[in-house]
Formats: sequence, C-alpha cells, structure tokens
Amino acid sequence: MTKNLHTPAPRKTPMILALLAAGAIGGAGVGLARGGAAQAADTQAMPAATAPATTVALPDFSQITRQYGPAVVNISVTGKASATGDERSAQDEDPFGNDPFFEFFRRFQQPGQGRMPRGEAPLVRGQGSGFIVSPDGVILTNAHVVRGASEVTVKLTDRREYQAKVLGADPRTDVAVLKIQAKNLPVVKIGSTSDLQVGEWVLAIGSPFGFENTVTAGVVSAKGRSLPDDSAVPFIQTDVAVNPGNSGGPLFNARGEVVGINSQIYSRTGGYQGVSFAIPIDLAGRIQQQIVQHGKVEHARLGVTIQEVNQTLADSFKLDKPEGALVASVEKGSPAEKAGLQPGDVIRAIDGKPIVASGDLPAAIGLAAPGDTVRLDVWRKGGAQQVAARLGGAKEQTVAQAGGDAGAPQGRLGLSLRPLQPQERQAAGVSEGLVIEQVGGPAARAGVQPGDVLLAVNGTPVQSLEQARAAVARADKSVALLIQRGEDKIFVPVRLG
Repeated sequence: MTKNLHTPAPRKTPMILALLAAGAIGGAGVGLARGGAAQAADTQAMPAATAPATTVALPDFSQITRQYGPAVVNISVTGKASATGDERSAQDEDPFGNDPFFEFFRRFQQPGQGRMPRGEAPLVRGQGSGFIVSPDGVILTNAHVVRGASEVTVKLTDRREYQAKVLGADPRTDVAVLKIQAKNLPVVKIGSTSDLQVGEWVLAIGSPFGFENTVTAGVVSAKGRSLPDDSAVPFIQTDVAVNPGNSGGPLFNARGEVVGINSQIYSRTGGYQGVSFAIPIDLAGRIQQQIVQHGKVEHARLGVTIQEVNQTLADSFKLDKPEGALVASVEKGSPAEKAGLQPGDVIRAIDGKPIVASGDLPAAIGLAAPGDTVRLDVWRKGGAQQVAARLGGAKEQTVAQAGGDAGAPQGRLGLSLRPLQPQERQAAGVSEGLVIEQVGGPAARAGVQPGDVLLAVNGTPVQSLEQARAAVARADKSVALLIQRGEDKIFVPVRLG
C-alpha cells in the first residue's frame, strides 16, 4: 500500500525550500526583499502597538515520549494463508474479506513482502504496534494485527524480543490481548475517553511502515464516530498521521495517558490522508478484562434491526430533525420485545445520551454489559416515551439499508397492491400486509420493488387497499413504508412532493 507515494521532481525542491524559508522569517523577509528605504518608511508609518501580543504555547511531547515510549512495542506476525493460484501478496488482499468499504476505511497493519513458490501455501508476514499495560507482560493491540497468526513476536525499544501468546481477540471491537513471559516491564498510564475533548492535542507512537517508535501528533477531530461495519465501536477521530504499521499502537493525551488504540484510517491510497480513527480505551479496557478473566468476550444485545433517519423519514414520523435510530424490526423473544419496543419507534437517547446517527445506538449498547438495564427515549406515533430494557447477550446487530434514490419526485405513490393469500402469509411469516405487484413513480425511485410486502404506512399496519389509501391520503410531504423483502424488514421513505 506504499507504492502510490509520490516524490516531487528534484528541480522543484528549491522552490519548496524557499517558500518554507519565507514562511520562517515572516514579514521581515518581505521587508528585506523590498530594500532598506522601503523598510524604514514602513517602520515609521507603523502605529505603536497598543497591547502586548498573546503567546500561545504549543505542547511538548518529548517528556511523554521519554517516559512512555519504552512501553510501546513492535509486533511482527507470521502465518500461512490458503494456497492460491494467482500468488497475490498479502498487501493485495482485502483484510475485510471483500468489504465494500475497504477502499475507504482501512485497518492499517503493515503487510509483508515475501512470497512462496507456486503450489505452496504463501507465508504471510505483517507488522503492527502494541503497548504494555502490566509489568508482567500483558499487551493490548488490534485483533486484525494478529488474525490468523501462527507466530507473534514482540520487540521492545531496547531491542529485546519475546514470543507472545494471544490470550484472546475480539473481531467485533478489533481488540486483542497478548502475553509475553517477562517481568518489571515499562507500562503506559491508562486514561479515560470520557474526559477527552474535541480539539485536544493527542499523540501516537507506533511503527508506521516498520519504522519503530515513530511519534506523530495532532488533535481530536470528533468523538463517538460510527464507521461502516464497525458500529459497535464509538471511534475517536483524529488528524494524527498514522499509516500501515501503526495499527494497535497507543493514542496519548497531552497528560501522557492512553485514551485510545489506533485502528483505522480513511484513505483512497492506503496511506494517511488526514483522518484516522482510534478505539476508545474505556471500551478496550472492558474487552481486556473479559479476555484476561474469562478467555472470551460477551457483548450486550438489544435485539432490534435499525436504520438511519433521513429528512424524508423525519417528515413522515413528524420528528423535529432527522436524528435517531429507526427500529425496522424487533426480534422475537429479544430484550427489545420484552421491553415493548415496536417497529416504527425512533430511539433518540440511551441513558440520557443523544442518539444522533443510527450507528450511535449499537456503539452505546457495545459499551454496556449483558444484564445491564438501559433507559431508552423513544419517539412513537408523534409522541415521546421512555422504555427500560434489560440487555441480553451476544448476537450481531444489523443495520438495514433502504436502497434506491429517495429524492423528491412529484405525483402519486406509484404502487399496485393486492391482499396476501393465506399461503403467502405463511411463507412470509406475517399475519397481515399487501403484496406489491407493480411499482412506478415516487415509490420506484425510492427503491420499492415488485414482490415486496407492504406491512405499514407511517407506522399504521395495513391489511386492505382502503387502509393503505387512507394512510397515504393523511400524509403530508412523505410517507414511510414498512416493507418485508425476503427475511428483512426495512422502512423505505417515499417523498410525495
């Protein structure tokens, strides 16, 4: 992933250096270029300063680096992939398994360069980073750094090397715990993500491209960021320069406390492009505790399928703004069903913390433990309610996606409907609804398809054509259609104009 780096032509380098020099000397450089007389005239014409200049002190990370840098380690992994005929190297593989978002969001383990002869299983090598959290050799890193590894080597800053045992790894949060046989090791100081502020200075130490103990700094760009396919993690977004090989390294605040584990970057090239993401240390600490104590990780579960609330859906449900997690379906026997959640509910807060994007909900649930009781602020049929739910344990939550272009077309809804036959109800597993036979106009542009089963309009169940017509007639600018497509239930917003 480093092949696309561009090196400026040598003859342009003096121009770059000149611009840097001009920036370094500031206004004095401009005055010297104009000559002494002009400079003297400008000095005489310049009014006297009325107030002293404000001095802004930039952070000095040298002490943090000296004190905690020795606790940051380089991790080398070796494993064997299944033999393939095309002999692609590890760096050509998609570590997400053909994830459509791999082009943009990359977990940045530094891949090896070696290949094995044709016909043999290729030897896969990779490098990442980690940090020591206890003097007896417990190390935190990313799960993807050690995924599929048959051998893990940890190298300290004093060049000592140890073979590490993987105590456990949690792919859902991308956290892994390693153990080396050593004593009296340097350790990092653990902080709290809850105390971290947007705009605060942060520091990363790791091994980008294999360059060990590299230090980069920046600021926190955002907190609680949800990423595609990583909705269980409320990421810390920063502008700290991190690259392949930084994976698993610590993110420090200006007080020298670890507040995150560097995990992903946003990139079209495979290298740093100004946006990076770290796993909150509060979440990582919980995962570490479960792995060390129980050897496994249990995640809390609510039991709903959710989707994003856009402006059209907000208008349909009479929300003041397009925020929250829209419940598309509720799993039978789940904590959500026992709490009374219903399809069409919009969850707007959990334990008083606002749910802005739909991904905020699974991220918040991921910070809880099975058995915890959470308080949900729910918008239901035009009114606010509170629901208490006791979380269960561990199935994957999914996010439903409504396809198509939900623009603002004019005209009728554009659906041809008929009642479900008894055998169709049985096959679909529903007791009511209407089969969509033909689709046109606004509904087609919103992504509704022939064969979908219409279950409700704006949260009102429909069993007959008359009920569907009446529900659409009562709508203003848009309607939210609850449809079943195969085994999935999703809300499709349709703009009526």
